[in-house]
Amino acid sequence: MRLLLIADTHLPPRAKKLPDQVWREVDAADVVVHAGDWVEVALLDELEARSKRLIGVWGNNDGADLRARLPEIARADLDGVRLAVIHETGGKQGRERRCDDRFPDTDVLVFGHSHIPWDTVTPNGLRLLNPGSPTDRRRQPFCTYQTAEIRDGELGDVALHELPLRR
Repeated sequence: MRLLLIADTHLPPRAKKLPDQVWREVDAADVVVHAGDWVEVALLDELEARSKRLIGVWGNNDGADLRARLPEIARADLDGVRLAVIHETGGKQGRERRCDDRFPDTDVLVFGHSHIPWDTVTPNGLRLLNPGSPTDRRRQPFCTYQTAEIRDGELGDVALHELPLRR
């Protein structure tokens, strides 16, 4: 099972559309995960129409229309991998402990908010993934997203992808 992980798309303020490279990944993915800050509902509609399966949550920049359609926390069992998605986990100091405490029955937690890519494992074995942003790099050198694969009940092949700078 191929996963595409994105967050913090901020469409349209940060970009007019998702980069073509990300849309190709949407087409290739079995599951698209969006960890919030869509900003406008149009991208949700597009991803729902184009994705084989979409798992998404609302973020702090998402208004009532998105909050009415998306949960604050999403959970799914993906071939034996217990996935949770949330927009914010708080500051990086103490993140692993907080997430272990809040998500004890989870194997993988995907989050956003910071626009900073993140890939760590907590002391309890929870994998924490933040794909960064495909449209707003903030202080990062590149816009980014992540892909991963689930095989035999295990998450693997997690990769961070850098997008070319827009001109």
